[in-house]
Amino acid sequence: MSVGAWFMLILTTGFMLTSLLVLFARKLVMIITAIGMGSVLLAVMFFIFGAPFAGAIELSVGAGLISVLFIVATSITDPTADQAD
Repeated sequence: MSVGAWFMLILTTGFMLTSLLVLFARKLVMIITAIGMGSVLLAVMFFIFGAPFAGAIELSVGAGLISVLFIVATSITDPTADQAD
């Protein structure tokens, strides 16, 4: 395998791990961080595949705006809502 194939394999594995973390994590901050990291990994994949505009939009909207909005919404809500029953 070439270096590019190994790099794509690592990025894909990282994206899958962050997706599983979003599904199975209990803490809301951990979920928000995993969503942001998955979005960054997806943006890097877009850049590698030759779609710089899609990568830039994914990086700015997915990793930046959505993560910040989730963190702001989490900070304004009730802190006891983060605890599982």
